Amino acid sequence: MKVGLFFGSFNPVHVGHLIIAQAVVNETKLDRVWMVVSPQNPLKKKKNLLREYDRLRMLELALEGNYKVLASNVEFYLPKPSYTVDTLRHLRATQKSSEFSLIMGEDNLAHFHKWKEYEQILENYPIYCYPRLGSKGEHWEKYPQVMRFDMPYLDISATHIRNMVRERKDVRYMVPGKAYDYLVKEDLYRGPG
Repeated sequence: MKVGLFFGSFNPVHVGHLIIAQAVVNETKLDRVWMVVSPQNPLKKKKNLLREYDRLRMLELALEGNYKVLASNVEFYLPKPSYTVDTLRHLRATQKSSEFSLIMGEDNLAHFHKWKEYEQILENYPIYCYPRLGSKGEHWEKYPQVMRFDMPYLDISATHIRNMVRERKDVRYMVPGKAYDYLVKEDLYRGPG
């Protein structure tokens, strides 16, 4: 089985994440997309990060009924911070019947050289990139093995959603139905930060 790994904080998951995941399923030859909740991205601050189990639960609720796009907690059981190359090694060793590739926004190519053992990732795993607003794709020539797929530009940000929630603004159409209900019920993101 060909599995695309879409890593993210999903803090919280929003409709933009789901549109990207579904576009990958529709536009590539991947059989599944696993949306991997990263407990701690080494390139991001942990300050505003909700507990990983709450982020996973919202993602699971958002994906209910979609058997091609699944939530994954694989990084919860690996050392922190989470490094993509370590997760890929773990999956290759434990999921021998699957072939893995990465899914990322083209803006990540600007700092891809900062990723731990990024050369190993480039040599061993296909990478599918989607367009991002503000990114001009100027880093494509550095990584000819990266495949770009087209989809509409999305300008939805988890940071913006968290700020709106803190300001007591309604985000019901940005966060998918049951995930939104969970966010409200658990009173998430209302504190400072």
